Amino acid sequence: MVIVLISIIILLICFAVFIYFRTSRIMKSIDKMLDLAIDGNFSENDFSETRLSKLESKMRRYLSAGKTARGKIEDERNSIKSLVSDISHQTKTPIANISLYTELLSEKPLDAESQKLLKNIKNQSDKLNFLIQSLVKISRLENGIITAEPKENNMKDLPEGIDCTGAAEEKGVTLTFTNIPDITAVFDLKWTAEAISNIIDNAIKYTPTGGAVMVSATEYEMFAKIDISDTGIGMTEEETAKVFTRFYRSPRVHNDRGVGIGLYLAREILSRQGGYIKVRSEIGHGSTFSVFLPKTANLSKL
Repeated sequence: MVIVLISIIILLICFAVFIYFRTSRIMKSIDKMLDLAIDGNFSENDFSETRLSKLESKMRRYLSAGKTARGKIEDERNSIKSLVSDISHQTKTPIANISLYTELLSEKPLDAESQKLLKNIKNQSDKLNFLIQSLVKISRLENGIITAEPKENNMKDLPEGIDCTGAAEEKGVTLTFTNIPDITAVFDLKWTAEAISNIIDNAIKYTPTGGAVMVSATEYEMFAKIDISDTGIGMTEEETAKVFTRFYRSPRVHNDRGVGIGLYLAREILSRQGGYIKVRSEIGHGSTFSVFLPKTANLSKL
């Protein structure tokens, strides 16, 4: 009886050892598959179907499917990039010609109705040009063709790269920069100035004539904050949740100038250098967009 028990125990031990080594082999195989997939070098040809367990086989099929899907996404991304580039190239000359002809016509003596139509043509061509240029920038950012290169810059240098004075004067809106502290933060000066310009342009656009747009900055321990406040029409809570999505336009301003890209582009630029943007607003009481820029290089890489 004792011999039988000992034999059973030995068999159980052998079975346990067998299961342990088999499981260990499977886990090592799966671990190798995952490492290769992470490095982008996974190939189903590296693993023989005859040697694979059911679990390993499923993992192999899953990773193979993932690799195929990533390949399709990359192909589609390249197609979109090429399409946007072609559109930009093909429309550049016609838009330039429209603008030129519009300028030439504006120098001619025209009646009031013709001048109104000419102004509409100019506005629409400017809108089309802005849309195409914004699409090109978004495409290049999303595909890594151009990247933000954050480094230490002084906050006082930002207003120099922001040119929204003309738009403010044309709209009859007061634009002021106040309390810009002499501090450094980590950001790409050119791209951040463009992001803030888009936010200011948006504020001017939706602020009635006679209103004001104020730009100020505050220093915190980990971030430098830039506030762009306006006395405009404001937004509902539902709109503030959507305002940074691509092509979003509030139904209340559907007929106003704009294509719904500026704020999306601003958010993309800021997020790519470790910054972020928030907004608080109330209908009839304006909006405040707050841009947060990291003060250290470590935060910009998060």
